[in-house]
Amino acid sequence: MLTVCVQAGGASSRMGEDKALKPFLGRPLIQRVVERLTPIADELIVTTNRPDEYRFLGLRLFSDLKPDRGALGGLYTAIASAAQPIVAVAACDMPFASAALLEAMSRLLVEKEADAVIAKSDEGYEPFHAVYRRATCLPAIEAAIDAGQWKVIAWFPQVKVHTLTSEDVRKYDPSGLAFWNVNTPEEFAKAEELAIS
Repeated sequence: MLTVCVQAGGASSRMGEDKALKPFLGRPLIQRVVERLTPIADELIVTTNRPDEYRFLGLRLFSDLKPDRGALGGLYTAIASAAQPIVAVAACDMPFASAALLEAMSRLLVEKEADAVIAKSDEGYEPFHAVYRRATCLPAIEAAIDAGQWKVIAWFPQVKVHTLTSEDVRKYDPSGLAFWNVNTPEEFAKAEELAIS
C-alpha cells in the first residue's frame, strides 16, 4: 500500500557538503532517515541524481525523470517511481522525520478520500514530509510541469488536498521536530544534541 521515498536531491549549498551523507551521530544522515521510516514502508526508495554515492543503502535509487525542474521535478520523480498507490515523501535532511505522522497521514488519505495529506504551518505547506495518492497526483504534477510552473504546490487546485494544522500534527509528533530540516553546520550540531538528549 505505501511507498516511502526519501529525497536526496538538494544542493546542500548552506552546509558546504552533501548533508545527506554527512555523518549524524556517526552514520550518514540519510541512513538515519531511512531507518526511522522503514517500519511503515511496503517499499522504500531514494531519489538522487548521484546514485553511485547512495548504493551503500541497498535500496532502489531513481534519478530525476524531469531534469532541471527543481523541487517540483523531484516530487514528480518520487511519485512516478513508486510501485505502491500511496506515496509518503520525506526529505533526506529531516533527522526527526516521523513514521507515526506519515502513517497517520496515509490513514487520513484513505479515510478522507483525499489525493494529498499535508501539514501547513505559519511558514506554509510541508510538501517534503507528506503523503500523496499516486494515481491522481502524478498527472496533476506533470500538467503543472508541462505548463512551466515551478512552485511545488502549483498543482494543488487540481486535486483534493487534506490539510493538517499544527495542532493536528502535534497528536502524532509531540516533539514538533518532524519538519525540521538541517541546512547549516550549526543546525546539524543542534539536531545531534537533541537526538541524544
